[in-house]
Amino acid sequence: MFAIIETGGKQYRVATDQKIIVEKLPGEVGSKITFDKVLLVNNGQETSFGEPLVSGAKVEAEILKNFKNDKVIILKKRRRQNSRRKRGHRQHQTLLKITQINV
Repeated sequence: MFAIIETGGKQYRVATDQKIIVEKLPGEVGSKITFDKVLLVNNGQETSFGEPLVSGAKVEAEILKNFKNDKVIILKKRRRQNSRRKRGHRQHQTLLKITQINV
C-alpha cells in the first residue's frame, strides 16, 4: 500500500514504515503529524485518485529529526571585472517515519 502526499510544495510517494526527508515542519522530535493533502492511494488491487484530493484519506507520520541539509554555494562572478560574490545557504529539513495510511 502506498500514497502520494503533498507538503512543502512538493509531492512524495510514501509507504508504511518508510523514512522520508521533507521541508522543515513545525513540531518536536517524537511528535505525530497528519497529512490531509493525499493525492493518490493504492492498496494493491485498486487505486483511488483525488480530484484534486482523496476525500477522507490521511497519512500519519512521526518526526524523527530536525536538521540542516548540506551547504549550497552560490557564486556570482563577472569576468575581467575583479568582481565576485560568494554566498552559502543551508536548508532546514525534517526526517519523518510514515506510521499509517488511512483511507
